Amino acid sequence: MNVAEWILVVFLSVTLLIFLITAIILTVKLIGLTKEIQEVVIKGQDIADDVEGITKNVRNMTNVSGLIKTVLETFNIRVGKKK
Repeated sequence: MNVAEWILVVFLSVTLLIFLITAIILTVKLIGLTKEIQEVVIKGQDIADDVEGITKNVRNMTNVSGLIKTVLETFNIRVGKKK
């Protein structure tokens, strides 16, 4: 092989090596990013569940029947503890 061919082969090999290393680094970073996104989604779902519970409690407390039900449940719990 000529010197020009050797130079071309070395240049292409180094370029391929750089692209492979870059691809490996990017893949590792994407895996880490995916894990962080999954944690954020799980926390978001927990927050949504908590908000749903709070709205149910507020809805029950604003209705007259819900308010009466809450008072009776509290009264029954206190009466039950006395027995």
